[in-house]
Amino acid sequence: MKRVIVSVINDLVTDQRVNKSCLTLKKLGYEVLLVGRKQRKSPPMDERPYASHRMKLLFEKGPCFYAEYNIRLFFFLLFHRANLLLSNDLDTALPNFFISKLKGIKMIYDSHEYFTETPELVGRPRVQKIWKCIEGFVVPRLKEMITVCDSIAELFHEKYGVTCHVVRNIPPKAALPPKGDKKALGLPEDRHLLVLQGSGINIQRGAEELVEAMRYLDNCFLMVIGGGDVLPMLKQMVEQWQLADRVMFMPRMPYAKMMEYTQLAEFGFILDKDTNLNYRYCLPNKLFDFIQAGVPIVASHLVEVGKIIQKYEIGTFIADHHPQTIANTITEGLNDAERRAIWQKGLAKAAEDLCWENEQQTLIEVYKHYE
Repeated sequence: MKRVIVSVINDLVTDQRVNKSCLTLKKLGYEVLLVGRKQRKSPPMDERPYASHRMKLLFEKGPCFYAEYNIRLFFFLLFHRANLLLSNDLDTALPNFFISKLKGIKMIYDSHEYFTETPELVGRPRVQKIWKCIEGFVVPRLKEMITVCDSIAELFHEKYGVTCHVVRNIPPKAALPPKGDKKALGLPEDRHLLVLQGSGINIQRGAEELVEAMRYLDNCFLMVIGGGDVLPMLKQMVEQWQLADRVMFMPRMPYAKMMEYTQLAEFGFILDKDTNLNYRYCLPNKLFDFIQAGVPIVASHLVEVGKIIQKYEIGTFIADHHPQTIANTITEGLNDAERRAIWQKGLAKAAEDLCWENEQQTLIEVYKHYE
C-alpha cells in the first residue's frame, strides 16, 4: 500500500485541517501516518482511522523548540518508509524538503497561513529573516503547493512563481454533533451566549478588546475556548474588572466537544486587526465552524472574511476595535430581529455550499497529481 507521512508542528488533537487531509488521503488508498508533537497539557488523542505519532520534546517554545522539532522530524522521516510526504506549514517544510530530495520521495507543501508575515515575526526582524530564508529556499523549488485562500495564493505565486491550489479549511457537515444543553454544560440560561474560539488566540486578534467590551454587556456571557499567547492577559483583565460572571475560559478540546458549545452562541467573533498581511488575508477555521453551527459572525474588516460574510449575509462588522464600539455592535445585532432572520437564512445557504464534502474535491485532484 502507498504510504504518506503527514507532519505538522501543532497538537494533533485540535488541528482539524490536518485531520481532514489525512482522511482524504486514506480515502484515496494511502496508508497514513500523522506526525506531530505532544505538549505537557495536550489532551489525549481521539480514535482515528489512521496511525499517529506524537513526539515529546524537551522544549515547548522558542528557537530551541523549533530546532529540536525539525531535527527530530528529519530523523523520523529518514528512518520511516513513505511514498509521499505532506508538509503542513513552514515550520515543517525544511526537513520534509531535504528528505524528499535525499530519498527521492514526492512532497506536497500545505501552507495554512502566510507564516512569514504573522505579528509574532513582523516585530522581530531577525527571526523573520530566518523564516523568510527558509521560505525562499523551499517554495521556489516546488512546482505547486496548497494554501488556504485566494489572496495568499496570489502572494505566493507573484513572489515565487509557484502554482497554488486553494483549499479552504471547511468542516464537514457530518462533524457537527448535537447541540449542547446550557445547564448540562454549566452555562447561564438567562444570558446571550457569545463565543471566541481557536488554538491561536494571540496578540492583535481583538481578544483583549472583546473581553473589555464585556464590561458593557451585563446580559451576555462570553465563552473563550482554546489557547494562545494572550490568554494570561485576558484572565488578568477578567480578574481586574470582576467579569468572572460574564467570561468563561475553556481549554483546547476535541472538535465535537467544542461545537457543542459553539452551536449555543448567538454571535461568534473574528476580530483580527489589519496590522500584517497574514491577518489581512486570513480565512480562519472558526469562520466555517460558525457557519456550520448556524452562528452569526461579528468581524473586523478583513479581505477574505469580508467577502464571505457579505456574499452570504451572515453577520456584521465592527467600525473599529474600541471596546464600547464592539459592545454596541453586539447589542444592536441582538436587538434587530429582522437582521438576525436574514443572517440565519444566509447561514443555512452558506452551510450547504461551504462544507468539506464540496471543498475536498480540489484536494483530491491535487493528490492525484502525486500518484
